[in-house]
Amino acid sequence: MPSSSASSVGLSFQPDRPAGGYGARGGRKRRSWREGRWEPSLSLSRSRLPGRRGERVPLAGLALGGVTSSLGKHNFQQPHGMLLRCHLKRALPQKVSCRFCAVMGKLQSKLKHSTYKYRPDGFRDERIQTKAFQEYSPAHVDTVSVVAALNSDLCVSGGKDKTVVAYNWRTGNVVKRLKGHEREITKIACIHKSGQFFSASRDKTVMMWDLQGSSQPRQQFSGHTMVVTGLAVSPDTSQLCTGSRDNTLLLWDVGTGQCAERASVSRNLVTHLCWVPREPYILQTSEDKTIRLWDSRGLQVAHIFPAKQHIQTYCEVSEDGHKCISCSSGFGGEGCEATLWDIRQTRNRICEYEGHFQTVASCVFLPRALALMPVIATSSHDCKVKIWNQDSGGDTGSSPGLGGSHMPRSN
Repeated sequence: MPSSSASSVGLSFQPDRPAGGYGARGGRKRRSWREGRWEPSLSLSRSRLPGRRGERVPLAGLALGGVTSSLGKHNFQQPHGMLLRCHLKRALPQKVSCRFCAVMGKLQSKLKHSTYKYRPDGFRDERIQTKAFQEYSPAHVDTVSVVAALNSDLCVSGGKDKTVVAYNWRTGNVVKRLKGHEREITKIACIHKSGQFFSASRDKTVMMWDLQGSSQPRQQFSGHTMVVTGLAVSPDTSQLCTGSRDNTLLLWDVGTGQCAERASVSRNLVTHLCWVPREPYILQTSEDKTIRLWDSRGLQVAHIFPAKQHIQTYCEVSEDGHKCISCSSGFGGEGCEATLWDIRQTRNRICEYEGHFQTVASCVFLPRALALMPVIATSSHDCKVKIWNQDSGGDTGSSPGLGGSHMPRSN
């Protein structure tokens, strides 16, 4: 065998047997001709093995020079006086199979598991058992579809179990469990600094709840003919806007529970609604790939942003009301972006945040107090939450695993 070429050789170890005995290939279990019991064999890979066809090679010399080094952490115990017969035959281009037959004894293999983790910088650290956050008893018995913050201590969630649950996220205690919907909860909107909130459902209704009152809904809003997929409360809490897959938006008087305005746009399947702070405007995303700005005074379309290439799944408005962000559906990195828009002046696209590989389900402006720069967070069906520099579009981190690709585009 030429020493200049690095051929791949397959090795199999088996007890020696007489000519015409059992036939077996390396790597499979086979029956021993002497004892009539199954004996495992071991398949390895090795380059530039010594010996010629039919040459007998001592196991000690081969194990130290070749087999041990190719196995890494496998340690072999060799019986005294064991010899190997090496048969080389060429099978594939640059690949040679070699069968070794042991004269006596049994070959044993032990695998040593590493107790270290290796870092890309070449250092190794001992594995440390991380302590998980404290877990509490589940608030729901089925899929949780939506969660919203009521105040600094309380959260409200809803899901497929048709139940709305208010709980203290600091202690894990359930404050109140509310039942009234007949189908899955789809959206929740809270009146901040109060105990009141709204829930929308696939049962085509919206209910208003009060933690200080009874377990029954304080108000019920019925008017849509399909699942309610959008919910927004006015800054003064006097009005409620709802949207649905029935292509309509309804404006309600919270005090009386009566519908004040109705608007319908063909193919406008609403995916989300949010109210612009200190303004009479409502931002809406749709499955028709558009973002609309509605004027609540008469419920008329005030502006339509340039259409996107994919369904717009979610939207959010900054605290100062100057900017908004929307996100898109997609797959394999096509679409899957979030877009920053100017609401007040040009109403054009400011920046795009690309780096997710599946549908971006939600996007939010993070409080300025949490970072030295204005940042945006996006969550996606690719199991990642990414944090973006709002101004530059840079991906400042992602979970799980910091870092990630980003391709910002700005106008």
